Amino acid sequence: MKSVSPTVDHPTLRLLKKCNTLNALKQVHAQMISTGLIHHTYPISRILLLSSTLATLSYTLTIFNQVPSPSIFLYNTLISSLTQKDNAQVALSLYDQVLAHPSLKPNSYTYPSLFKAFGTHQWFKHGQALHGHVLKFLYTPCDNFVQASLLNFYSRCGKVSIARYFFDQINEPDLATWNSILSAYVRNSGNLDGNTSSSLEVLNLFSHMQKSLIEPSEVTLVALITACADLGALSQGIWAHVYIIKYNLSLNHFIGTALITLYANCGSLQFAWQLFYQLPCRDTFCFNAMIRGLAIHGNGHEALGLFEVMKQEGILPDDVTILAIMCACSHVGLVDEGREYFESMKSNYGLEPKTEHYCCLVDLLGRAGLVKEAEERVSTMPMEPHAILWRSLLGAARVHGSLEIGEVALRALVALEPETSGNYVLLSNMYACMNRWDDVKRVRKLMKDHGIDKMPGSSIVEVDGSMHEFLIGDKSHPRVKDIYLKLEEMNVKLQEYGHRPRTKEVFFDIEEEEKEDALSYHSERLAIAFALIATDAHGPVRIIKNLRVCVDCHSSTKLLSVVYEREIIVRDRTRFHHFKNGTCSCLDYW
Repeated sequence: MKSVSPTVDHPTLRLLKKCNTLNALKQVHAQMISTGLIHHTYPISRILLLSSTLATLSYTLTIFNQVPSPSIFLYNTLISSLTQKDNAQVALSLYDQVLAHPSLKPNSYTYPSLFKAFGTHQWFKHGQALHGHVLKFLYTPCDNFVQASLLNFYSRCGKVSIARYFFDQINEPDLATWNSILSAYVRNSGNLDGNTSSSLEVLNLFSHMQKSLIEPSEVTLVALITACADLGALSQGIWAHVYIIKYNLSLNHFIGTALITLYANCGSLQFAWQLFYQLPCRDTFCFNAMIRGLAIHGNGHEALGLFEVMKQEGILPDDVTILAIMCACSHVGLVDEGREYFESMKSNYGLEPKTEHYCCLVDLLGRAGLVKEAEERVSTMPMEPHAILWRSLLGAARVHGSLEIGEVALRALVALEPETSGNYVLLSNMYACMNRWDDVKRVRKLMKDHGIDKMPGSSIVEVDGSMHEFLIGDKSHPRVKDIYLKLEEMNVKLQEYGHRPRTKEVFFDIEEEEKEDALSYHSERLAIAFALIATDAHGPVRIIKNLRVCVDCHSSTKLLSVVYEREIIVRDRTRFHHFKNGTCSCLDYW
């Protein structure tokens, strides 16, 4: 291969830059052959790049295969181009050629494009093997470029802790690197076990990013707003919204959807509506976010109305839309409508129901007391039921006292998730409600034998832009004395208003007075107590809870909204509860 320097400004290469059709490419290719440019590395790299855009894969490979001794630079050029065109398999075969070549060795430019191609669970094992090759062939410490590609790969494969390791190795990460780690944590927040911690880490990382004077991009802000939505961090979410307005950033459907979700998740449906109508162009994602927001707040009829508007505007629903609509029906008991939407997925919209749709259908039927029909749906669905679906059936069985179906669901759950405490607790509570204390004891022993502890209740409240998290019986807060004094006051006032704690589902082997204390120290009670002493006396109290609100906390919070004349908004595992003037927006259907 000849030297590259005499060919960089050749007139034929200037023609190559102007090519925009396959015909023009072929003409310039012919000129490169006749002038001898085809024997130089740089011109070949240029025509390979253009060919991968304008020509067929076979044409591009023919050009490459005619090079007598391609350099690692040419291999890297073609591998990069192929991975950008989703030809990962061909790119991998070229990499195999490099490994088999006696005088070639991959370098730091070989790997980043391959890692980009392997950034899915389907290719995870290939990526892991490639990581081993990095350690084998790159004898010097990896540069930031390779480190960032490893971070990106593990991030997109959901391996957040490994991605964080590589992030911490990078000196002065650039914007793309910051976005990659932020997005990794946001994706992990979809995992229930990593929800709160992942979203809090996004806020922590963003704070460090600001100190490094890196200006956020659209991707950064979407990640930040999504984390704020997950945590219910309204103040920080509003800061991001103000930043977008201040710097005249585009309110496109990505940022718009994230902001709608933020306001809906923080209990501010009015702001979500305003944002929705401000968007210059509303697509399926925007409608889905707004419909879902209405659904989780129990505004089922409004959600169905917006779905009709969506169809009138000619916007096609997707499977997420139908899921949100079914969720809306479930929360307000619109059983016939929910069934109808489920059945019409395929006939009206050509959509195949997924496991999530069956789960929502089971939830819809179970809430309405149609537990037997819900079980029949589970047993006849075309795919294997997953744990969430069985848990939904178990929850319905508990609420409506269908012990036999509850036991069937628990057996399936234990097989799928033997270490998840909530499954056992649901059945234990069902036995407790039926005064079957021997069975309660058996389930608790089963948990103990398997080394399973009950997942602690956790509640987060935002005060002056800071997130305060409480666990059951928590005494770690700096204002713990004030909080417990307020808690005592709350309990006295609840008794004055005639509240009688529902202690049946609390552990049976402690005294009744201790059971009442256990209920008093639930995480949301502590969060409410702190909010009452630390916030404005007239604004709403906003609580984010990781578990479903228990019956006793639900009834006591209704009374607390009267006692302290405050609206208390609680977002639990599945929906919102707006407590105001002694009533709840769910109308006790949750």
